[in-house]
Amino acid sequence: MSREAAVADARGAVPSGAYEAALAALVARLTDGRDPDALRAYLTEEIAPRVEALGAAWEVLENPEPGGPPFLAIERIEGPDRPTVLFYGHGDTVPAMEGLWDAARDPLALTRDGERLYGRGAVDNKGQHLIGLMAMQAVQAARGGDLGFNLRAVIEMGEEAGSPGLPALFEAERRRFEADVLIASDGPRIRPDRPTMFGGSRGAANITLRCELREGGHHSGNWGGLLRDPAIRMAHALASLTGPMGEIKVPEWRPSSLTPAIRAAIAGCPVDESGPRIDPTWGEPGLSPAERVWGWNSVTIRAFEADYPAHPVNAVPPSAVAHIQLRFVVGTQEADIVPALRRHLDREGFDDIAVEHEGDLAFRATRLDPQHPWAVWAAASLEKTLGRPPSVLPNLGGSLPNDVFADGLGLPTIWVPHGHPACSQHAPNEHLLAPLAEEGLAMMAGLWWDLGEGGA
Repeated sequence: MSREAAVADARGAVPSGAYEAALAALVARLTDGRDPDALRAYLTEEIAPRVEALGAAWEVLENPEPGGPPFLAIERIEGPDRPTVLFYGHGDTVPAMEGLWDAARDPLALTRDGERLYGRGAVDNKGQHLIGLMAMQAVQAARGGDLGFNLRAVIEMGEEAGSPGLPALFEAERRRFEADVLIASDGPRIRPDRPTMFGGSRGAANITLRCELREGGHHSGNWGGLLRDPAIRMAHALASLTGPMGEIKVPEWRPSSLTPAIRAAIAGCPVDESGPRIDPTWGEPGLSPAERVWGWNSVTIRAFEADYPAHPVNAVPPSAVAHIQLRFVVGTQEADIVPALRRHLDREGFDDIAVEHEGDLAFRATRLDPQHPWAVWAAASLEKTLGRPPSVLPNLGGSLPNDVFADGLGLPTIWVPHGHPACSQHAPNEHLLAPLAEEGLAMMAGLWWDLGEGGA
């Protein structure tokens, strides 16, 4: 059989209902971390039979971190002369948020409404790694039982918690996961109508600021004007981090990597405008919206609290706390993110604000040059399948554990996302667009076929 037959077979899984039925089984599994046994069952009862059908071996690997969720390692070796791909997905989800979905939808029951397939994990990430596996099945059938390449894969169950144990697993089991390239799917396209490929992701650093001045609150009538207000101090400290329109004021948080080559790559990638209206004047002056999200850093105040905001009283509060996040691109000195903040606050006169780093970096920044040979090869494969070129980003605006592949294993990384920006993946009403699933199956089948053709 031919490439065209494999692509058509994969694409047909959506109109036939086969893909929807398979996704419904995955969504029905509660994998938001409440039940550790359910995480293991997802791997052994849902994914393992599917990879067995590919003729691949599998093994559940325990997490190197005590209490961490398990991993599923997958392998099918067809020959030393064939390229080896590392495939990845995660079966864990954010909380199901029962009772908050529109039309009283059950987040654990896949529901179709027009082109939308609603369900927790439909996009992040069950529906996406299912696309990759079903596309492999179509290629294997078209090749008469062969994939044409060596397959190694890992499915984890802790990505939403920062992938605990994944770096240690790769360090301990490096030979098990050796490959030529990572090809995986997560995150959104830049727009529903723009097939997308990206080679890395922004990093994320979560930081807590505290201003603790005294024990207990004191009556604002008797003490107002005499006691330093920690909430006001915190508000001014937060305001010093950016200008009024979000432009970053901490010098070390302004990246040095928005080169002409990166700007040229981003220029052809329009930002999706089907969701909330973009604020054209927000962020770094002189940058396009695309450059602000894919080529620059951003600061977010995730939460800010003083005393008891749900029940305010007439008192000067004793303390205030704020949780901030820096999303950062390659070119930011990661080890200096927190020290640079401390220096900035001291310069601005906020030595009464304590800085606490919330553990290690949630994710590190990575980037693959769009002209890297693997990126050029993958983009050509997608264009051959679709008849139009994909948008190629050096990195996603969001964050992924891509550093464990790019830095830990030393792999070029190719991500082909099947979601879209307004898919509500971390909120109620998470949904996958059926046309994107259909096109995604076709793209992945084309990639898998081309991987086995020798050109890779």
